[in-house]
Amino acid sequence: MIPALFAALAAVLVVSSLLVVLHKNPVTSALFLVLAFCALAGIYLLLRAEFIGMVQVIVYAGAIMVLFLFVIMYLNLGHDVEGGVAIAVRRGLGWVVGAVLVVEGVLLLGHGWAPGPMAPPAAGATPPPGNTQAIGQLLYTRYLFPFEITSMVLLVAMVGAIVITRGRATPATTAPGTPAGPGPGPAEDRP
Repeated sequence: MIPALFAALAAVLVVSSLLVVLHKNPVTSALFLVLAFCALAGIYLLLRAEFIGMVQVIVYAGAIMVLFLFVIMYLNLGHDVEGGVAIAVRRGLGWVVGAVLVVEGVLLLGHGWAPGPMAPPAAGATPPPGNTQAIGQLLYTRYLFPFEITSMVLLVAMVGAIVITRGRATPATTAPGTPAGPGPGPAEDRP
């Protein structure tokens, strides 16, 4: 079953990656990129790299794609003209997906599903360390110095971006009708 699921996720990843490049509408390309990121996260989960899979979903499919969509909407690239059939298909698909989610929620609540362990842990038993715990221990012990250097580089980059952005602002002290920026000084006015 796992090889078939891996092949299915790999096929979804390849097809959605091709559609990102080949599709003309930038918003649709960005949504196919989200699908590609989720398929890649599924492959990470199959490879038992749960932490990397969840980071893939949270960071890339969440934060980075929101940033991409804001940039696309900020650029106002326009939209394709759609007919009544496309709108009807989209609405119908939305209703079907919504109904499936409601049915799943009712089934989960009907079976007494609740978060937490099914049975209380045995007294004195310590759980085996998971991937996230092992990554955290390694990151904050052996690789602490590179981790801190990376955080300092990101801080310097953020401050640099703010300084560059503030440096491009036009000064408010220029009078109307005069060009902004450095002009000829008093010695340069004389012939």
